[in-house]
Amino acid sequence: MNPSLPSYTLVILCCHDKKAALRANIVKGILDIVSRERLIQASRWVLLVAITIAVTVPLTIVGVPSAALFAALIVGIALALPALAPKRVPRPIGIAAQGVLGVYIATMVDRDAVNALRTDWPIVLGVAVATLVLSIAAGALLGLHRDVSPLTGSLALVAGGASGLVAIARELGGDDRVVAVVQYLRVALVTASMPVVVTLVYHADKSHHAELSSQTGSAPWYLSVAMMTVLIVVGVAGGRLIRMPGAGLLGPMALTIVLQVTGLSFGLSVPMILVQAGYMFIGWQAGVAFTRDTLRAVGRMLPAAIALIVVLGVATAGLGVLLADVAGLTPLEGYLATSPGGVYAVLATAVETGSNVTFVIAAQVVRILLMLFTAPLLARAVIRMTERFGGQSREITEASREPVRVAD
Repeated sequence: MNPSLPSYTLVILCCHDKKAALRANIVKGILDIVSRERLIQASRWVLLVAITIAVTVPLTIVGVPSAALFAALIVGIALALPALAPKRVPRPIGIAAQGVLGVYIATMVDRDAVNALRTDWPIVLGVAVATLVLSIAAGALLGLHRDVSPLTGSLALVAGGASGLVAIARELGGDDRVVAVVQYLRVALVTASMPVVVTLVYHADKSHHAELSSQTGSAPWYLSVAMMTVLIVVGVAGGRLIRMPGAGLLGPMALTIVLQVTGLSFGLSVPMILVQAGYMFIGWQAGVAFTRDTLRAVGRMLPAAIALIVVLGVATAGLGVLLADVAGLTPLEGYLATSPGGVYAVLATAVETGSNVTFVIAAQVVRILLMLFTAPLLARAVIRMTERFGGQSREITEASREPVRVAD
């Protein structure tokens, strides 16, 4: 330091140097904290992905339905409770996962399935609507539980499109954690009970396998990915433009259905690795939001949920008897066509028992699409009724009241 400078100048320079050093230390500290936080979050994501994949593989081998979604949900919960999971799934990634699932679900629709219904579509649609009404009634009963809001109860027991409903539950105003647990429980119970019911109740003969209709060649994976990307971007943007609830899922799904029915999909097929990734992100979205209070609350309402799922299954089996009588099907085909879940188990059982596979799957697709496209309207109706009659929304925890936009 220059000794010829006046003393007051030296004091100012010293003070300036100290302030600059202090600011530098603060900035360095902030950067260190940010870097450390990023490293922690990155390590949590690596842990979450690695364990989920490790759990998904054996579950897939043993035939667990939607194994990736189930594994992601369970692993997410297990890591969230000791605070070892990421804080949340980034919203853009969640929307992309919804789009992938929307396109994937819609690829089940084809002109052969539509033609299979022929003159029976009124009764098939009527049975699907009756299933929806039963689901809403069961959901309303579940919503009477002190740990579940009426809207969450309704979404949790809608009998169709489990992965799709979990994906958009939070956007519609429900608690996606409860919806995820109850929806997966519904699929698991229906799938597990199907072999028993088919054998003991319907005495199915599995010696005559049905033949699946030959499928046209699938498009190359890169063309399918390109088409899927366009469908997701345009579907989400268009859905938001017209204020479609759950646009991330339903927008791409609607566009894909149009292409499938008109025969302009050019063999579109979603690569299974992207489907599995979509399932995982949807499962993580609900799983990492769990807390100990949430887990206890879910445990309290599970007995009621299981009882309602069983009642719903028995009621839809009754609708199957009606469908079989009107459409000229066998009792087994009526049961498979109206099963409230487990569409892949339904397909496998229909093939094994020599049933009318095309008709059964067509009826199942009608059910799934009706449930998914009706869910947003149901959400709006429940919200309006709750506001009108002054009912209290019993959300499980504060985390479930993160910003939700019904028209998003």
